[in-house]
Amino acid sequence: MSRGHQEHPARPMGQHDDHHGHDDHGAHASHGSMKDYVTGFVLAVILTAIPFWLVMGKKIESPSSMAIVLLAFAAVQIVVHIKYFLHMNGKAEGGWNMLSMIFTIVIVGITLAGSLWVMYHLNHNMMPHLSPENMPNETVPQSMQQSMPGMQHEMQQAK
Repeated sequence: MSRGHQEHPARPMGQHDDHHGHDDHGAHASHGSMKDYVTGFVLAVILTAIPFWLVMGKKIESPSSMAIVLLAFAAVQIVVHIKYFLHMNGKAEGGWNMLSMIFTIVIVGITLAGSLWVMYHLNHNMMPHLSPENMPNETVPQSMQQSMPGMQHEMQQAK
């Protein structure tokens, strides 16, 4: 066997597929043409420019609606990158590419959803009534001053 030619691990020694000079890589994955790359580039630019214009021009007033629109553009852009630049489809490498992509999407989704959930609950459950702006000027509440007779005298002297 030549140095540049290796046996396939699943085939017994000596059995070769005749590829007529084509390498194995081209048989499994289709590489994009220049037209595919240009199409992907143009779509990526458009899918970046439109959200940029929406945000900078403040075309959508509601922050939640803006977030949904931006996430939709981001999802479409991910699909464009996967199709036109990574050349992933359900047929490449026996479907393993698609399976690994689905697994990655699920893990990223769980991570993002969990992070947003934790941040929302941290923000919601923090105690805003203890912030310095909301603290009362007096250190002892009025109800406690009445139950402590010596406290009223001290408070009047402090004023």
